[in-house]
Amino acid sequence: MLRRTKIVATLGPATRSQAVLEQMIRAGVDLVRMNFSHGTAQDHVNSAETVRAAARACGRTVGILADLQGPKIRVRKFEKDKITLNKGDTFILDASMDGLGNQERVGLDYKDLPNDVEPGSILLLNDGMLEFHVLEVRGTEVVCTVVRGGILSNNKGINRKGGGLTAPALTDKDKEDIKTAALIQADYLAVSFPRTGDDMRLARSLMQAAGGTSLLMAKIERAEAIPVLDDIIEASDAIMVARGDLSVEVGDAAVPGLQKKMIKMARAKNRLVITATQMMESMITAPIPTRAEVSDVANAVLDGTDAVMLSAETAVGDYPVETIEAMARICLSAEKELDMVAHGCDQPQVVFTRVDQSIAMSALYAASHLKVKAIVALTQSGSTALWMSRSNGLVPIFAMTPMQSTLSKVTLFGGVHPIAFENNSTYPSVVLGAAEDELVRLGLVKQGDLVVMTIGETVGKSGQTNTMKIVRIGD
Repeated sequence: MLRRTKIVATLGPATRSQAVLEQMIRAGVDLVRMNFSHGTAQDHVNSAETVRAAARACGRTVGILADLQGPKIRVRKFEKDKITLNKGDTFILDASMDGLGNQERVGLDYKDLPNDVEPGSILLLNDGMLEFHVLEVRGTEVVCTVVRGGILSNNKGINRKGGGLTAPALTDKDKEDIKTAALIQADYLAVSFPRTGDDMRLARSLMQAAGGTSLLMAKIERAEAIPVLDDIIEASDAIMVARGDLSVEVGDAAVPGLQKKMIKMARAKNRLVITATQMMESMITAPIPTRAEVSDVANAVLDGTDAVMLSAETAVGDYPVETIEAMARICLSAEKELDMVAHGCDQPQVVFTRVDQSIAMSALYAASHLKVKAIVALTQSGSTALWMSRSNGLVPIFAMTPMQSTLSKVTLFGGVHPIAFENNSTYPSVVLGAAEDELVRLGLVKQGDLVVMTIGETVGKSGQTNTMKIVRIGD
C-alpha cells in the first residue's frame, strides 16, 4: 500500500550527512525542511546538494522546503546564561539594554515591544512556559510581574497572548534568505508569522524577482492570522498549521479545532497543508512514540492533512530514522479509515472554471465508482495532479512528467507519487501506451489492471489536459 500522507523531516546536526539522509529517505521522507534560522547561505547550498545526492542514490525524488526565520521576538542573553524567576517577582524587559541580562532585567532583540504592549498585557515566554503581566511601560522598559515562573535562558521567544505584536513578517534577513532559496531552487518557501495575505504577496514578488519558482507556504502561528485566514490561504500555495507559537498566542485548547478548520479551508481552496509541531516529540530521546503522539499523527491524517512534519525529532534527535519509520506506520494505518471524498466531485452546485480541472474531477469520480488500480496524470505543471490530490481516496495517483521542478513539487501533494517520464511523441495514444509500459516496468500495475489516465491532446503544454481514458492494462 502506497502511503497517501507525506512526511517532512527537518535537517539538523543529527541528519546532515548523506549516509543518514539516505536512511531517512528509504524510511519514508518525502520532503526535507531547511530551517533558515540556523546556518549560512553556503550551508544551505551545501545541504541542498547533499539532499539531492541522497535522493538520487535512493532512486527517489525528494522536495526541499526553505523555512524563513521571520522576526526575532526574543530576549537577549544573560550573564550566567539563565535565571530562575518565581511567582510575584518583578522583571523588566528593556529594549535599550545592550549588556547581558541579570535577575532584574534583560535586553530585547525586538525593540518595538514597548510600543506594542500596555498595562494588563500578558506576555508568554519560552513557548508559554513563563507568564508575565505588564504592570507599566516606562520609555524603553516593559515592567512586568511574574505570574508563572520558571527558568528563563538565553534567546527565548516572546509572544503576546491574543496577538498584537507588530513585527513585520519579512525581515531584512528573510529578504536575503529568499535569494538563497531561489538559488538552491527550493520547491517551497515557508513564510513565518504572516499577518495578512499581503505578507504572502510580498514574499511571492521577492521570490519572483530573485528568479525563483518556489511555491509559497504560510505558517499560521499568529493570533492575527485567524480572522483573515481566507485571504492568507488565497494568497498562498500551501499553509502550515504551526501549532507551537499558535498555541501560545490563542491558547492550547483552541488549536485542535483550528487545525481541523484550517485543513478544511485549505483543501476547499485547492491548497496544500502541513501539520506540524511536537508530533513525535518524545522520540527526540526515546525509540518509540507515546500513545498520545500516535493518536495525534493519526488524527491529522484523518483530518485530511497532506503532510505531517518532524522538527527537533530529526534535527537533533537520537532516533531520526526510527521516528520516520514510526510516523510512516501510523499514517498507513490511519489511512485505512479514510473515505474517498473529492472536493467538488459530488456537488452539483460547484462550477469548474477550467477544462483540466473538470477532467481531474471526472477522473476522481470514475475512480471512486470503479475498482481501479491507479489514477495516472500525464502532466507538465502538476495542476491536474494537485486537483486530484484533494481526494481522500486510497487509489494512488501517479504524476508522470518530464519536468524536474514538477516532480519535486508533487512530493507534497497528498496521495500523489512523482514518476519521471519523457516521451517525444506528439500523439496522445502513443504517449499513453508508453506510460502504461513504464508503469508495468516499475511494478506499479500489472496486466489486467484497470487504470484511469488523463492527458492533453496538445502533448507537452501546461494547462492542456482535456482527455480522460479508462484503460485495462494490456488491452
